[in-house]
Amino acid sequence: MKLIETNVVPMDLTQMELVLLFFGWQACDPSHYWGPGVRDAYIVHYIHEGRGTVFMADQQYELTQGQGFVILPDTLIHYEADAKQPWTYSWFGFKGVHAKSFMQRAHISPEHPVFEARDPDIFDRLYTEMVQASTRTGGDVFNQSLLYRLIAELIASSPAGEQLQRPLSTKEEYIRQAVQFIENRYSQRTSILDIARAVGLDRTYLSGLFKERYGKSLQAFFLEYRMNRAAELLQHSALSVSEVAHSVGYTDPLLFSKMFKRVTGVSPKGSRSMEQGE
Repeated sequence: MKLIETNVVPMDLTQMELVLLFFGWQACDPSHYWGPGVRDAYIVHYIHEGRGTVFMADQQYELTQGQGFVILPDTLIHYEADAKQPWTYSWFGFKGVHAKSFMQRAHISPEHPVFEARDPDIFDRLYTEMVQASTRTGGDVFNQSLLYRLIAELIASSPAGEQLQRPLSTKEEYIRQAVQFIENRYSQRTSILDIARAVGLDRTYLSGLFKERYGKSLQAFFLEYRMNRAAELLQHSALSVSEVAHSVGYTDPLLFSKMFKRVTGVSPKGSRSMEQGE
């Protein structure tokens, strides 16, 4: 079995909408497998040769050359190379504040984690170009552009099957729009009224939809979303608590600290100390 992986350590990109973390290539041995397990990033696998099987969300997918699958964060997955024609694939791992929205545009979800390349030549070239870029000055920046190219191809390759084209119910669509607005605007001074106006609903009614769907009000959902993003920044960046506060839409660091402790049970400084093992 031949395996090559490159970890990307670029400039501080923790607040960008997409961040390339690593990429790799592997010619698998017969019946080589991974999982069942979960990962903490989105990881796109594209099959260059051979075949294999993916198990996710109680579904089984038999995949071959020209197809691929996406591991989603915190989603249980198991995949295995064919015993006679084991696959060779490349993979690309990424995170980002808008990663989920991009995957939604590509119709990638735990219920549908697979895709078929619209243009296999582009997927074939992406890994080679990333390897070449990694040896150049500014290669990390160029690789970011290649990641966007990869996402664009996933969106362009999105199937138009009846199941994926099933329109959302009115309630589901309102919730989707509200969550997308939150993902795009959480770092700005945004109120619950702003979210409701963007969706075109009364804020009490919209909050009721969130309570029905998530078991919590819109305000609680928004607060938890901001504090989760803040916790990531505290763990993965050198930003001060005040800078983290501003990065998630708070102009008052004291209020931010109060809200952070209410949601997480610890202060921002305490959270950072726990992550650093202090």
